[in-house]
Amino acid sequence: MTSMTIRVDEQLKQSFDALCDEFGLSNSAALNLFMKAVVRERRIPFEIKADTESDVRRKGWEAFLRMRESAQAAGLGDMSLEEVNEEISAVRNGR
Repeated sequence: MTSMTIRVDEQLKQSFDALCDEFGLSNSAALNLFMKAVVRERRIPFEIKADTESDVRRKGWEAFLRMRESAQAAGLGDMSLEEVNEEISAVRNGR
């Protein structure tokens, strides 16, 4: 046997430990089960997925449209680029 040291978020570890307790497992036993499944199946036993480039673009466009609607609702929809930059500078200088 050998030991392995990993760094994890403290809250994640606490949640993981509590769940393992509910299952009647130590966190070490749970991680061993995970590692054995990875080796046996030669894959991560759950889907790891990232958005496609078109998904990222679509989400960005949707966020832009929501921001534009919010700006128009607040009466800021007709600002020029210079006015927008002045607002940004004012906020930055206020820090």
